[in-house]
Amino acid sequence: MLKLQDYWRERSARQKAMLLAAFLLTFAAIAGLSLMASRPGMALLYSGLDPQQSGAVMAAVEKSGVSYEIRGDSIWVAKSRRDELRMTLAGEGLPSAAGVGYEILDGMSGFGTTSQMFDAAYWRAKEGELARTILALPNVKAARVHLAVPNGRGYRREAEATASVTLTTDGTPINHSQARALKFLVSSGVSGMSADRVAVIDSERGVISSGEEFSGETREAGMKRNVERILAAHVGHGNAIVELHLDVVNESELLTEQRFDPQERALISQESEESADQSTNSQQGVVTAASNLPEGQDSTGDQSRSSRSETRQRSNFEVSKVTREVTRQPGATRRLTVAVLVNGIAQTGANDETTLMPRDEAELQAIRELVASAVGFDEARGDAITVKSLPFASLSEAGTLASTGNMLSRVDLNGLIRIALVGFFALALAAFLLRPLLRWKGNPNQDMLDISEQPPALEAFKPEGAPVQAVTDIVPEIDFAPIGANDGDPVGRLKELMKSRKDESLKILSGWIEKREDAV
Repeated sequence: MLKLQDYWRERSARQKAMLLAAFLLTFAAIAGLSLMASRPGMALLYSGLDPQQSGAVMAAVEKSGVSYEIRGDSIWVAKSRRDELRMTLAGEGLPSAAGVGYEILDGMSGFGTTSQMFDAAYWRAKEGELARTILALPNVKAARVHLAVPNGRGYRREAEATASVTLTTDGTPINHSQARALKFLVSSGVSGMSADRVAVIDSERGVISSGEEFSGETREAGMKRNVERILAAHVGHGNAIVELHLDVVNESELLTEQRFDPQERALISQESEESADQSTNSQQGVVTAASNLPEGQDSTGDQSRSSRSETRQRSNFEVSKVTREVTRQPGATRRLTVAVLVNGIAQTGANDETTLMPRDEAELQAIRELVASAVGFDEARGDAITVKSLPFASLSEAGTLASTGNMLSRVDLNGLIRIALVGFFALALAAFLLRPLLRWKGNPNQDMLDISEQPPALEAFKPEGAPVQAVTDIVPEIDFAPIGANDGDPVGRLKELMKSRKDESLKILSGWIEKREDAV
């Protein structure tokens, strides 16, 4: 302690201030490291919740006594308690799904509940149950279902029930197959509702088609993906650009056709009719008195006979008839156009310069046949395929380099701060312990007396084998530029120094003598 007190008294005011600042800085670094070491690591509990759900979760976390932080719309808790807390909150039904289900009917009693109130509560429960089922989709964050079911009481003929589903996704769009599934889900949950009476609405993209009123966008994307995959196997990725347009039928059409074939007939019935007629005609002579006598004296005259027969036959045939009724729904392909641009082939010239040359016509024809087979080309329908080989524009070097991102985005910020503090503390501790003192050198122009510059008169007092040691290492505060000393004569400077500071000179000499005795 006495040596420390002497050491402290021998320091100047500036050196004392530097020592105090170094001590406070080291103490603050140690305190900060201790605080960060004792502080538990934080992990994400939930994020992106509704304000109502977030409030319920925060209340449950506070009740459990687990430390938590709010960062934007995210809730962070101690990493060691994150999994346990999630299971506890799930047991309590948190975060709760949007809306309520059939449990809303549990609080209704038979007293004071009218039929209208029960119907409203029932359809509200039905909407909540359907919304809970829709939330099972991985890309759906929130869902609301609205049912418009007409009242079936009385003799009035009501309209058909309709429904609408509003979805909020996590950025992934709802495709047509999911929209069709949601329509069947809602229509199956409501009695008497058809799937085409359900509308699926994305909060960001509007009404989603389920495929019945097909627009062709999904088919275009699928065809384009198939063509690009085939071309990439031959020309490489990024060396072919495909643009495809599919013109589809957007209106429905009903065609009725009826044909009669006279060559094909069938006998239904046949009728035959025969008739015969026979007549005799006689012509008498002159009428006289004898012809009137009863004795029958007749007069002979001319006679004629005629007979007639007639046969009729009637047959009934049924001529074959073909009736065809054709219903054309929207989505049929009216016309298809495909444009394919293929990059050229790199060729090295005489001056070692690489240039892109167009591909030959035979290769382009082979590519065209592959594309035609992939998209279902139909020349009778008016489809067109254009395949061209042109050199692509060269990209600059800066445009081809992929961005690696910021280093901080891949390193834990808390861990990086801890590493920086530990390194800073290590440097400060090394500077404080390894160096005897942060020396104040004063004016850099003043001369420092070194043993190597000592005169031969002082060399006699130096013990044999003792290392060369600067005077400033023993007495760092000695002023080696006394007033009136001859700056050019080291012996004169030493004499003046020994006259002005006898105590310090004696310390130097005693130190040398002690070292000589130790060496002996």
